[in-house]
Amino acid sequence: MDFMALLGIGLLTGVTTALFGFGGGFVAVPVVVWANAALGPDAMRVAVATSALVMLVNAGFATAVTPRRTLAALRGGGPLLALLAAGAAAGAFAVRYAPAGPVRWAFLGYLALTIADLALRPGFLRPNPRPRPRPLADTAAPARGPLPAALGLPIGAVAAFLGVGGSVLTVPAMRRAGHPMRLATVLANPLTLVVTLPATAVSLGGTVDSAAAQAHAQLVGLVDLRAAGALLLGALPVIALLRRRPPRIPDRVHAWAYLALLCVMTAAMAFAG
Repeated sequence: MDFMALLGIGLLTGVTTALFGFGGGFVAVPVVVWANAALGPDAMRVAVATSALVMLVNAGFATAVTPRRTLAALRGGGPLLALLAAGAAAGAFAVRYAPAGPVRWAFLGYLALTIADLALRPGFLRPNPRPRPRPLADTAAPARGPLPAALGLPIGAVAAFLGVGGSVLTVPAMRRAGHPMRLATVLANPLTLVVTLPATAVSLGGTVDSAAAQAHAQLVGLVDLRAAGALLLGALPVIALLRRRPPRIPDRVHAWAYLALLCVMTAAMAFAG
């Protein structure tokens, strides 16, 4: 795929990182599959690994430019962060040895199930009929983390295995816990950072078995550095701009836009090479 096309997609990953908490996974995976179609079945593994690196940098940068008073909502979340990292390491090791075809179908299947869940079950697009906890204010510092710690291990494992960073798991969970979209999407970035750090470390030590890999000198382990570099070059300035001047989006519109983006990414992945 042309470098300028990757750069343009990078701009989109910057928007999704800043506005929806997606560090780039659902955008990056289909694009990197296309860019590495010559690798055949290994293209999915390379896409997952490259996505992890892109999300690591995007989420790290987004976290660094987030106001400290907002990040205070993570106080008390130490056990959650530790289990996210442990699960991510396990998921990254698993994807190195899993058949590429099933990983791609698992990616699509998870997206489809998530879309159905968000659209049909109360708590994301429409209020839950049961009483919910009071939403966290941006300036609050709760005594507990934003999610139950027990969710850390499965969220980390699934996110690293599929290359999605975790935001598609954490944002709906925080939303259903009573947090507004604005806070849930902002907090998704530091949680994604915790997931993608071990996943990237494991991916850099992997190898591609395909003979076509010889033509991909830009591969380091399982990571396509050329694709990652182009995506990040487009994303980082957008993240900085949107963190400095965040748009005011009504909560309900924000939730619908999140769901619509998942639908677009599912269609993109379904038609990826």
